[in-house]
Amino acid sequence: MNIESEYLGAVGLATMVIRPGDTAVALGIGELPIAAGSHLLNVMESACVTAIAEYFEGSETTILSGSSIEVIAGVSIGTEIRGMARCIEVNGKELTFECDIYDGERHIAHGQIKRTAVERVSFLARTAAQTLTSAPRIN
Repeated sequence: MNIESEYLGAVGLATMVIRPGDTAVALGIGELPIAAGSHLLNVMESACVTAIAEYFEGSETTILSGSSIEVIAGVSIGTEIRGMARCIEVNGKELTFECDIYDGERHIAHGQIKRTAVERVSFLARTAAQTLTSAPRIN
């Protein structure tokens, strides 16, 4: 990972067109055919990853470590939304992003995402080992 000053303030963008399967009703988490909150979070995360992708070595990446989201308005099927993320804080390996989603000029959601830098191979190896040791035994 490069030094903090290089990625502090980095900005990333992401877009998504809301499809029928992206709605709260399709996912079984609501009764209205509007974008599910989890998909809004996905757009925010994608913008975060885009913001810092160029600053990490090929063996490094980040994983979600925390999030908060305030949904301001609903978004219907067929709407193209635009997510923006800006790295506002770096604390060791943890990066904090301020995120917003818009439909044109209309503000849809605001949130904060925390991502933690990890080394890909060691993280995957540790995750696999933890999965194997916690898996139920079948006789």
